[in-house]
Amino acid sequence: MAEGLLKQLMGHQIYVDSCGVRAKEVDGFSIAVMDELGIDISGHRAKSFDDLEDTFFDVIISLSPEAQHKAIELTRTMACDVEYWPTLDPSLIEGSREARLAAWRQVRDQLRKRIIERFSPGPAPQV
Repeated sequence: MAEGLLKQLMGHQIYVDSCGVRAKEVDGFSIAVMDELGIDISGHRAKSFDDLEDTFFDVIISLSPEAQHKAIELTRTMACDVEYWPTLDPSLIEGSREARLAAWRQVRDQLRKRIIERFSPGPAPQV
């Protein structure tokens, strides 16, 4: 979701790639809540750190403790910032379809807010 949100907000201004600790299928709830914002991630191919084709990054943002650990290991010899944004894993939520969708929406909206705060250029400096 974070990759799709960042691409929607920043377009081609920055290069973004995403991965997880383990490559797994994109969750249908994730696809559904992103579609609500007009972002199609149905063709996204989930990958793990080991699947990354490029290892030259300015910043890595991890969303889970395990991903944070992997990011620190990956960047031990790199000039790269690593940020940790603790995020609920909505796939762990049980209950009705609506309860599960609500959890996915909450994570999507929190990620969107953090991405805007972190990557929006803000107002132009006064000259």
